[in-house]
Amino acid sequence: MLTIKKYAAIDIGSNAVRLLISNIIEQKGKPVQFKKNSLVRVPIRLGTDVFLRDKISKENTQRILDTMLAFRLLMKSHKVVKYKACATSAMRESVNGQQVADLVKAQSGISIDIIGGEEEAAIIAATDLHTYIDNSKTYLYVDVGGGSTEFTVIHQGTSVTSKSFKIGTVRLLNDIVKKEAWQELEQWIHTNAELYDKIEVIGSGGNINKIFKISGKALGKPLTYFYLTSYYHILQSYSYEERITELDLNQDRADVIIPAMRIYLSAMKWSGAKNIYVPKIGLADGIIKSVYFNTVSSNTQ
Repeated sequence: MLTIKKYAAIDIGSNAVRLLISNIIEQKGKPVQFKKNSLVRVPIRLGTDVFLRDKISKENTQRILDTMLAFRLLMKSHKVVKYKACATSAMRESVNGQQVADLVKAQSGISIDIIGGEEEAAIIAATDLHTYIDNSKTYLYVDVGGGSTEFTVIHQGTSVTSKSFKIGTVRLLNDIVKKEAWQELEQWIHTNAELYDKIEVIGSGGNINKIFKISGKALGKPLTYFYLTSYYHILQSYSYEERITELDLNQDRADVIIPAMRIYLSAMKWSGAKNIYVPKIGLADGIIKSVYFNTVSSNTQ
């Protein structure tokens, strides 16, 4: 017997807000399947508000409210039965983050959990990584966001250690990442990478997904450090406007893609990795899995 239910994940990040709706396919005697049904992304750059002025502006508070009301209707139309909404770096650092979350709850009925960096890393680690990795290898999983980047060392299929760093694309774009933060990250990667003979990098986030798509590589095939470095230099040779008009990047991608590549390239350089794998998974996927397996609280639609 086959049953199909729909679950949803809302990821309120520093650069964008996303709604992922997935089909949960259950069949007797077979492993459960998670199939992406719909993904909606709204580029509300909360990080620019929070990292520069410590609070979410009135304009972006209204945009969040409008977006959550729209997401509520979309979930209703899709007949979503369970959902979870998580807010990360920008909202947790904002002085009015909880106030905005309360307003969203009152006006849309959507409950937002403001999660910490370590919890974010744990939810991301709940994704179906085992379908993408070789259990005989060691990986450094790098999830780049607008406000922070989560790093996880995976050895023989098991997460060994995780850490969140306040180094993100929106912070870098606004030149508010301190030199000490980079030094701490470099030391952390060196300390963990030297425990293993060889390490590969797994990258997640909208920017590396876009770069992978542009590369034309088949899913499962890695991008090399040489390719990433070359493309990084190409992007730098174009102006912001040219990245939009000539490289066909969205306006909210055309600026953050360069600092994102700087993070991935740094992780590869400091870990000694020659390749980066891009499985196209992230926080929203982890939320869906975590809700299904009841490792986090959830809400019914």
